Amino acid sequence: MLRRPEYRRALVFCGLIGIPVSLAAFWFLAGLHELERLIWTDWPHHLGRQHAPWWWPLPAALVAGLGTSLVVLRFPGRGGHIPAAGLHAGGATKAALPGVVLAALLCLPFGVILGPEAPLIALGGGLALLFRDLARAPATGASNALLGAAGAAAAISAIFGNPLVAAVMLIEVAGVGGPQLFAVMLPALLSSGIGAIVFTGFGHWTGLKTGSLNIGLPAPPLLDTGDVVWSVLMAVLIGVVIHYVLVAGRRTAVLVAAHPLRYIVLCALTAGGCAAAYAAITGRSPTDVALSGQATLPDLAAHPHSWSVGALVAVLAFKSAGYAVSLGSLRGGLVFPSLFLGAAAGVLLAPLPGFGVVPAMAAGMAASTGAAMRLPVSTVVLVALVLGHPGSLPVVALATVTAFVTTELLPEGPAIPAYRPRGSPPRP
Repeated sequence: MLRRPEYRRALVFCGLIGIPVSLAAFWFLAGLHELERLIWTDWPHHLGRQHAPWWWPLPAALVAGLGTSLVVLRFPGRGGHIPAAGLHAGGATKAALPGVVLAALLCLPFGVILGPEAPLIALGGGLALLFRDLARAPATGASNALLGAAGAAAAISAIFGNPLVAAVMLIEVAGVGGPQLFAVMLPALLSSGIGAIVFTGFGHWTGLKTGSLNIGLPAPPLLDTGDVVWSVLMAVLIGVVIHYVLVAGRRTAVLVAAHPLRYIVLCALTAGGCAAAYAAITGRSPTDVALSGQATLPDLAAHPHSWSVGALVAVLAFKSAGYAVSLGSLRGGLVFPSLFLGAAAGVLLAPLPGFGVVPAMAAGMAASTGAAMRLPVSTVVLVALVLGHPGSLPVVALATVTAFVTTELLPEGPAIPAYRPRGSPPRP
């Protein structure tokens, strides 16, 4: 394939468009971060508050709901795809770009319980096609798919800070290899996780060395039997819970399709109400529930014991409920809330006999993200990046496969309905 001149030209062009797409993704994420800080930190401080008061999410949610409903009704592309449908690499168009960007700016900084990765995929793919047309390059089905995937990968690597995560995620999202990919990779992930556990345990028991690529970086304590057993059991539980959160999101999408303006606003207020109720009950900041969880996750990892059992139960309950309605009505991605929910579940269950906080959080994040994304290889790579060390990767692989298989065996729930404007004739 590399000997074909048209493919080499496409490869060079993909490399060139990665520059402006990455810059656009950077400023997009920087703008979201600044808006989020302004709304949830600066304005409460100006009012003399240490953090946002309990009622703060409600007016923010009203803005998000009204703004998103207008984008869905008036803009081409309806602001992007419904998050409950999962991540999508295809379908990005130039015409949809303004709606995607506007919906993300109206949703994500105002407390919607979604992440920025889905808008970034649409932004990158749409910009790649825009630059293709500006350069007057030929437009074909194959070039659309290639450039869309390249642009999406360039954009999404900005949020994860790693090109490997973006490349692997786009391989799975785009369906490269089809069902054969999952048929091969699931047994491979499962056997590699078990193999790593057996190999590590046997080496620890015998005291013999076989050589490794370890260069001396600090690592958590070795996994033991309790870590493995509890990780698998926890992955089943988390897989079931996250699956039905997504099913609730799909049911919400069915309601929203009947009357977008009414139900998008109602769902946004419900998500805001979840954050407000959490703050009123626990006395903690409503941002624990509101927003994607990306900013709160490092604090949870660094100070897990500062969260009481009641606060952990409350954040899991209220964030899951708000996450479900956000998935079916608003615009954003599903990755970061699932990471936070899995980490919080891991901290809550870490006191189980023989369970450590680090493997519990690692397995929880892997199970929750694997159940939400349904992309097992991407989940392992992403959680490995988040952890920053290889010590818990065996339980990450086991928890990912366990949660993925659990969710695949459960009923899928209703299909995501296609939006049809009011007054238009029904499809034949």
